[in-house]
Amino acid sequence: MSALDTVSIAILLGSLLVLAGILSSLLAMRFGAPLLLVFLGVGMLAGEGGPGGIRFDDVGIAYTVGSIALALILFDGGLRTRFASIRSVLAPSMMLATAGVVVTALITAPAAKFALGIGWTEALLLGAVVASTDAAAVFFLLSAGGLRLRPRVRATLEVESGTNDPIAIFLALLLVEILSVGGLSWSQAFVTLFRNAVLGAAIGYGGGRMIAWVLNRVNLPQGLHAPFVAVSALVVFGFGNAVHASGFLAVYIAGLVVGNRQIRAHNSVVVFLDAITWLMQIVMFVLLGLLVWPGRLGANLIGAIVVALTLMLIARPAAVFLCLWPFKFQWREKLFISWVGLRGAVAIFLASIPLLVGLPGAALYFDVAFVVVASSLLIQGWTVALSARKLDMSFSRADPAPRRVELDLPGQMTREMVGYPVPANSPFLKRGLIPNWARPTLVIRNEEILTPAEAAPVQEGDYIYLLAPPEKAQALDRFFMESPAPRVPAAEALGDFFVPGNATLGALADIYGLQVAADHAEVSLADFFVEQLGRPARAGDIVALGTIALLAHKVESGKVSTVGLRLDEPEDAATVSGSARALMQKVRKKLSR
Repeated sequence: MSALDTVSIAILLGSLLVLAGILSSLLAMRFGAPLLLVFLGVGMLAGEGGPGGIRFDDVGIAYTVGSIALALILFDGGLRTRFASIRSVLAPSMMLATAGVVVTALITAPAAKFALGIGWTEALLLGAVVASTDAAAVFFLLSAGGLRLRPRVRATLEVESGTNDPIAIFLALLLVEILSVGGLSWSQAFVTLFRNAVLGAAIGYGGGRMIAWVLNRVNLPQGLHAPFVAVSALVVFGFGNAVHASGFLAVYIAGLVVGNRQIRAHNSVVVFLDAITWLMQIVMFVLLGLLVWPGRLGANLIGAIVVALTLMLIARPAAVFLCLWPFKFQWREKLFISWVGLRGAVAIFLASIPLLVGLPGAALYFDVAFVVVASSLLIQGWTVALSARKLDMSFSRADPAPRRVELDLPGQMTREMVGYPVPANSPFLKRGLIPNWARPTLVIRNEEILTPAEAAPVQEGDYIYLLAPPEKAQALDRFFMESPAPRVPAAEALGDFFVPGNATLGALADIYGLQVAADHAEVSLADFFVEQLGRPARAGDIVALGTIALLAHKVESGKVSTVGLRLDEPEDAATVSGSARALMQKVRKKLSR
């Protein structure tokens, strides 16, 4: 019975720790604290060196939980990445995720060698351990601060965060093998690196295709689609590692493949993975916090701080400016991307590998990685919102995201039901504007179900349900946001309707469901203004693109640098045709000046 009591107490304590981590997120959101640091803090307070006094030193369990957590996090990241939305930033993001990781590790290594008194190989391993970024922490902080990043910057960070973890993990595992086994030349190491990457990519692609095929062909019971996808992702990860390929790269590519194919129960899969990845992150960070021994950190604290400052102020900026140099990013964009390179889950996870394999001085890697992550979250994490505002990389989110409901429709995969409450001053209510790929299907008013014809006109407080492609459902949010139209549009009030002048018509068409001629898909908005106006653009100029009016918000040397997308019209524009006529009258009036 004592053994059963021990198990019960362990379950109770573990559950309470995870529950404390979940509830602590409320405090983190209130005060803008980095969430991952809060989870680590909960683990440290509960650990042997804290007031909790729980003894936990099983690195094997921490590594296993961390592997499962990272595999699911990477799969979820790939699942949410759409090729259409990352096309324009794929090249710079991949440069950051590959060459950027290597450059960061190479520049950090000398600081680690001289500050900590270790060998070059050990210093390179430490550089690889802390080389990857944790963009999930960045976007949580931006969301908590009520900010939205500029589209190109946000997309670049999203793609980099999803693809740089496998490279960093791969480099760290390779260097651990060199240190533990020995006798492996650098040429052999690079051959191994290339072979594992190619094999991992092939396994990921094949596994992703297989997951999508089985999901669409096998009639699983309702509710098992999401668990099937999650477990299949772990199968891809485990198989990749078992054949000595990059399992982390394989699972990310599998998610990318599944996410860009039409699958059954897409919404339930995304919701399930979102919940499970949050839970796994909390468990992983609490366990890693339990492994930290505060009394041991002091021995290498100064050297670890030197490594952290080198990483934040030299290595990351150098990697970003070097990798983005060919892609015409503005210096402010490069500086912001450099500063938001927060370190997180992967760094501490990788630092546990030397402990697991028993490398000499393995505790050093873990302690330094912990200090680097804590410093990054404390210094960079608490200044992300400030730096975004100072560098003009974001704008205030004055309108809260609408409450979107997504329902899968059995029997087909090209459409799903998307529902919204209809708020006052929303673009849909004021103009009746909706993309051509979305079709209103029913309206709920005063608990009564009506057809769109019976409910016309739609009123404030109604709930409207539309048929839309699953991959475009999120784009409908902008039509059901509270967005009062000011007399003179300002950047802060334009919300997501605010894009750089170098954005292409094709990219805008993909997001807003517009029709653009094939020969105009790669034309920038700045050039489109000149083409439509027949003269250099001036601030305040308006041109029409389909059912949307483009407003020249900022103009530099006759070229539009910032474009506002105006959807709101006066209160009397209640129908699509009427609002379209009103919009065209305003456009003609503006152009005739």
